[in-house]
Amino acid sequence: MRIFRNRRARGVVGLVAAGALALGLAACSGNTAAPSASAPASVSASGTDDGASLTLWTRAPLEKQAKLLVTAYNASHKNQVQLTVVPNDDYVAKVGAAAGSNSLPDLFAADIVYVPNWIKQGLFKDLTANIDAMPFKDSINKGHLAAGTSEGKEYVLPFVLDLSMLFWNKDLFKEAGLDPEKAPSTMAEYAAAAKKIQDLKKPGVYGTATGLNCGGCLVFTWFPSIWASGDQPMNPDGTASLLNGANAKKIYDTWADLWASGAVLPSSKDEAGPTWTAGFTEGKVGLMFYPATLLSSTTKFDVGVAGIPGVDGGASTFVGGDGIGISKDSQKSPQAVNFLTWMMSEDAQVGVLAKDNDAVSRGDLANNEFSAKDPRVVTINEVAAKGGTPVALNFQQAYNAVGSPWVTMVRNQVLNKANTVDKDNEQITAVLAQQ
Repeated sequence: MRIFRNRRARGVVGLVAAGALALGLAACSGNTAAPSASAPASVSASGTDDGASLTLWTRAPLEKQAKLLVTAYNASHKNQVQLTVVPNDDYVAKVGAAAGSNSLPDLFAADIVYVPNWIKQGLFKDLTANIDAMPFKDSINKGHLAAGTSEGKEYVLPFVLDLSMLFWNKDLFKEAGLDPEKAPSTMAEYAAAAKKIQDLKKPGVYGTATGLNCGGCLVFTWFPSIWASGDQPMNPDGTASLLNGANAKKIYDTWADLWASGAVLPSSKDEAGPTWTAGFTEGKVGLMFYPATLLSSTTKFDVGVAGIPGVDGGASTFVGGDGIGISKDSQKSPQAVNFLTWMMSEDAQVGVLAKDNDAVSRGDLANNEFSAKDPRVVTINEVAAKGGTPVALNFQQAYNAVGSPWVTMVRNQVLNKANTVDKDNEQITAVLAQQ
């Protein structure tokens, strides 16, 4: 399989850490003590392929990619992987119950937001030696590896990546007199384009959209503007919020102005996540920050793709998705290693994921025979190198949870113009700093 190596993008992935697993364990087991650190997985360059039956769990949003990978592996190996797809809202509780009863599957994927917390709980085996043995280790997503590293030991590999990107409807751009081939390069240009599309006064069409009651949506799409502006949303330890800086305030002000102008899809006000991308997918929104994994769903109109801009320029992305590792309960580590090693191979990354227009997890494979057929996919892979990787143990509570202080901050500034950024930022820090 030929790989185009004239452009290399080092995939850097983002998303953060924390989860409510402790609650799940407390509810499902009488013993709430964290499990002890699991033993390392068997060290081998490729693991063992001897016809073993392996179990793998993943959450429903990654069902398509998981099925593609498992099907391809089973067709080419003696080992056979039995895949279980769990509804997203049930996944944390299911993992918690299984962890409490020592019945986790051999392999399980985890939203990167939960990985550091689940490592702390001792749910994954140490893969350091196995990952170090991979000749392409230096090209593996640095962000996923970082989120899966604790005290110098590595516990997970990237399973499926998701990136936030700026998407725009070229048809609506043309109607509004905007250059359909040029992406807004600053937040001011983004706002101006949204207002121009709003000025078309097309029934049911709005300039932009977001999820103003969805902490995860806002993290995924607004943190990149902060990175692109040259700032960080948190300190390196993930224990203090830096979301009250000058550029962050300009970003909130930009969105407040867009909201006041009527250029934001009205349902964005109460959007909690389930339908936050629907307006754009249906051709009813001019431009928005949107998941790259949904590129294939935008078939009704011509779409442009670029990195998310900062206040005065730049481009960044929040690369999310899931990491995957071997559970503390697996008795088949050598065979599980065989699946993980194959998953990171060119056959899997290019022959399965890239072929399906999914982002690859190795930077040296970013520009490949499949991505090269669509310049937008090449752009997505290249912008991945400009992404951020915030890691915080209490990220879920500080940002993603319903009614989190981050959601409160955004709603105060965008919907109410409350001028409480500094106070709200302190509340985020208070949650991040909890032990």
